[in-house]
Amino acid sequence: MSMILSASVVRVRDGLPLSASTDYDQSTGMQECRKYFKMLSKKLSQLPDRCTLKTGQYNINFISSLGVSYMMLCTENYPSVLAFCFLDELQKEFITTYNMMKTNTAVRPYCFIEFDNFIQRTKQRYNNTRSLSTKMNLADMQTEIKLRPPYQISVSELCSANGFTGLAVPEYKGTGKISAAPHQRLEPVTLPGVVSFVLSLLCGALNLIRGFHAIESLLQNEGEDFSYVIAFFLGTAACLYQCYLFVYYTGWRNAKSFLTFGLICLCNMYLYELRNLWQLFFHVTVGAFSTLQIRLRQPQGKSPDYNV
Repeated sequence: MSMILSASVVRVRDGLPLSASTDYDQSTGMQECRKYFKMLSKKLSQLPDRCTLKTGQYNINFISSLGVSYMMLCTENYPSVLAFCFLDELQKEFITTYNMMKTNTAVRPYCFIEFDNFIQRTKQRYNNTRSLSTKMNLADMQTEIKLRPPYQISVSELCSANGFTGLAVPEYKGTGKISAAPHQRLEPVTLPGVVSFVLSLLCGALNLIRGFHAIESLLQNEGEDFSYVIAFFLGTAACLYQCYLFVYYTGWRNAKSFLTFGLICLCNMYLYELRNLWQLFFHVTVGAFSTLQIRLRQPQGKSPDYNV
């Protein structure tokens, strides 16, 4: 008998389960599929937005959108078009019901467990095809699946990727190439972090403008010191590099931020004749503030095991 067995809603970023259907089947096959659910949830950010995993007599299908993935387990003979219509219906209801801000900031697993009521009702409808609404446009979904079929994940591929290496996924139509080793994610940006980023850009722009003015002065007066031009442009590069370190994760990130701050201090010490104390204080303070924000915005830790 073809039917949907279970479904869950998972955050793509870290695999946090937001909601799931209540399952009572404790068979060996279902227990094995739960392991695959857990493994997939840790790799969602590296996979296309529509995938299928065939696991013998069961299929796991999922779609991802707006940082949330909707996963379902069904028997192998359940129609693919119905499976993805079911997931699409879950997605529309979840987006309508819950604010994406709450989804992104959720820290407790299954914090939207009440969504299980909708999952169960929808699952019952899709398991009884006679009760499905005639308004469902299965033709559109069937056409979409033909034009952009779900990426087929093999069990061996998933198991071999269940470690520190990424999935070696080939180019997927409509999504580009999936990176095998994406950059490590940093913690969410805070308001002080945004302020430091903007101020660093401002300091970089001020140094750049003063640098061009120094070049003009150098061309007009041959006696001018070219080292001032170098100091201004080094200051610009240091400020922009601080912005880069704040946004992206790199090796020795904290050490690089302190060295960059040191360069900002040296440049401003050299330019003390061309700037007043307030200007020097502003540039050095912004550099120190940006260094602090880089230090505070650390990489996200390993996603906890939520037993999806």
